[in-house]
Amino acid sequence: MTDARREPPVLTETRGSLGLITLNRPRAVNALTIEMIDLMMDALDSFEADPRVRVVAVVGAGERGLCAGGDVVALHRAATSGNEAECLEFFRKEYTLDHRISRYPKPYVALMNGLVLGGGIGLSVAGSHRVVTESTRTGMPETGIGFSPDVGGLKYLSEAPGRTGEHLAITGLHIDGADAVYIGLADHYVPDAARLELLAALEDLPGEGDAYAAVARLIARYEREAPESRLAAAQLWIEEAYAADAVEQVRDNLAVLAEREPDDDAVAAALAALERNSPTGIKTAWEGIGRARGLSLAQTLEQDFRTSGNAVFAHDMTEGIRAQVVDKDRSPAWDPPSLEEVEQDRVLAFFGPVPGHEDLRLPEG
Repeated sequence: MTDARREPPVLTETRGSLGLITLNRPRAVNALTIEMIDLMMDALDSFEADPRVRVVAVVGAGERGLCAGGDVVALHRAATSGNEAECLEFFRKEYTLDHRISRYPKPYVALMNGLVLGGGIGLSVAGSHRVVTESTRTGMPETGIGFSPDVGGLKYLSEAPGRTGEHLAITGLHIDGADAVYIGLADHYVPDAARLELLAALEDLPGEGDAYAAVARLIARYEREAPESRLAAAQLWIEEAYAADAVEQVRDNLAVLAEREPDDDAVAAALAALERNSPTGIKTAWEGIGRARGLSLAQTLEQDFRTSGNAVFAHDMTEGIRAQVVDKDRSPAWDPPSLEEVEQDRVLAFFGPVPGHEDLRLPEG
């Protein structure tokens, strides 16, 4: 039996017309490292140059999910040991990969089963065909670990119906596959049991004609109608709560709703998230999603490089990762500790250049 620990963290193979990329850190739910990003870039280059490959698919090893995000333990280790440059290198390469996926010249199918969080969204939602399942649990949880959504997530969320994007950006709450389809993070809902059949079918994609249309037709064979979206059902209270100029008002609106509807678990969860998450991260996410509405994906990723890079040198990112992932005491000491104490100048500073590091520059188109 092969020892999985000796395998590379990204596996690639060509199966007929399919170029398959498997993220291979199942014990870490395939959390991304710099090495994995480099290997994915190499695979995309190789598959692009291979005329046999008509479609590329990315999957996660194990049963827990496609990708739980970036390896924040490694980020914490680098940031707290004075190696902030390693964190900046990670973000630069990660966002460059996400942008490459968004412009990839062949169909790119992301099988988004299980956990697809943070960086997992970057390498899946940017693709041409995004497939979720009944096991999908996705979201942008960054405000819970001290910074704000990145990997282009604020651009995607800015295009969600109504104010659902603001809701998800600042609370960091997870959603399911039906919600992902509703807000535009995914295109297709396929049962988990059909995933392997779908991959096998992609191996026999016709060698001529429009590959994108052929992939869509093939996925349609396995697709099922998504269940009703809980976010869609919650649209009325989300609009009421998030119709505000500042996050303090959103929090207060949610408190009023929670008193009025004490049995509504979704309202209670949103309010609890705003009381639990990093105040600086929440305010940065609120500012960022407003800006993202006027940006392209490339420009949003360039903005993400600034906000994430500046967060490396701030307090809340390392403290949030420590509390949630490293020590797991779940008691981060945010600084400042309340929304009211986070001044706008502090928020705006996250959108300026990262001291000592060149901006990320990505081509448009």
